[in-house]
Amino acid sequence: MFNKVFILDFIQRNMKKPYKKPEPGDKVEISINGKNEIGILLESHDRGVLLLKLDNGYNVGFKKEDISEIKVVEQGSALQENIESGFDGKTEGKMSGKKPIIDFIITGGTISSKLDPKTGGVKDLTDSKEFFKMYPEIFEKTDVRIKNPFMKWSENMDSKDWIRIAKLVEKSLNDPHVKGVIISHGTDFLHYTASALSFMLGKLNKPVVLTYSQRSSDRGSSDARLNLLCSANMALSDVAEVMLVGHATSNDDYCYALQGNKCRKMHTSRRDTFRAINCKPIAKVWGDGKIEFLRNGFNKRNKEKVKADAVFDDRIGLIKFYPGQDPGILDYYRKKGYRGVIIEMSGLGHVITGGSNNWISKLKEVIGKRLFVYSVAQTIYGRLDAFVYEAGRKIQDTGVVYLDDMLSETALVKLGWVLGHKEWRGNVATSKKMKENIANEFNKRLGSEFLE
Repeated sequence: MFNKVFILDFIQRNMKKPYKKPEPGDKVEISINGKNEIGILLESHDRGVLLLKLDNGYNVGFKKEDISEIKVVEQGSALQENIESGFDGKTEGKMSGKKPIIDFIITGGTISSKLDPKTGGVKDLTDSKEFFKMYPEIFEKTDVRIKNPFMKWSENMDSKDWIRIAKLVEKSLNDPHVKGVIISHGTDFLHYTASALSFMLGKLNKPVVLTYSQRSSDRGSSDARLNLLCSANMALSDVAEVMLVGHATSNDDYCYALQGNKCRKMHTSRRDTFRAINCKPIAKVWGDGKIEFLRNGFNKRNKEKVKADAVFDDRIGLIKFYPGQDPGILDYYRKKGYRGVIIEMSGLGHVITGGSNNWISKLKEVIGKRLFVYSVAQTIYGRLDAFVYEAGRKIQDTGVVYLDDMLSETALVKLGWVLGHKEWRGNVATSKKMKENIANEFNKRLGSEFLE
């Protein structure tokens, strides 16, 4: 058994100059209990534990007292030199010129954090050096420029943040040296941001990829590494769409590239939490660069300029209908000065149409007073149809506009974006835009193959 003093001495003797000890980001080989393990050295909050990221993507801790030998296979400095010569988050610099450039916009969330051993809390990753230490693989295939407009948990974000991101992405997309854009984001409201960007950015010329992690980078089961590798692959692809990329299964095998405005977070903690809704994923993506496309019809990489249409009206609401609900809730939104609401209705698009809480008269009243009302489904899959039951026909006759298979989150974001344009405000004009398939938010062909 070797003690800690021996190990430290061994490290000193086996390190290549000018290093005195292995640094986070170095690829090292350790000998432990007669076996050898190779991986990327990570920062560890436990002084008695050496933390390695293995080739399979898992982080594994080893007791230092059990390690008989350690040597540096590859110093992380070689990659880090490229990073330091590039973008530091504040000023633009020259990149290596040897690899494609990706702009990496960090907004917060679990993927942009790690455990701070000094405080025991969570520390934000906001610069290239920090990201290199945690995710060195992404820097092996690309030159990464880090941009950090803000750091927020996704539940704290609002339309002002979406506008800020959209304008930043616009600049990156119109930079001829940039191949694609990755945005790191918290999971909880990621699909809202993805939907907003799908409308604000319009027809793209390059890929825009949003990604996440359910588990922080310093956890053994972190999904961050594979998500980032797959995101980089899609950012270099020919798919000029707003996409969400993350684990397709609970295993570390491959990811899905999902259409940004037709996906939803389906589980609180599973790594494969996001699912395509009412459509197929765009592609399966592997960490080694393999891409298997699952559908056609997406916009492809081109040389057109992108002009962000980044406007938004926050005077909108989302109502979930429930049994016995008082329709007076609509008065609240009208009196507060809201311009429109999305109602998640039951079944094929129903609310109460009889009895004391009949919604029909109230819907007519508030719509007549210029509160725009739109209907979406409470169910995850499927589309609305107002003509199957008498209730649906009565509701539609009030002026409620049915939004077919559009997701409620997408509908809310689209309504805010539409109302952000003064020229589109008005019962007819607004409804026309809400029914227009602007960013493939509608899917006219739904089949059982979309159910998961």
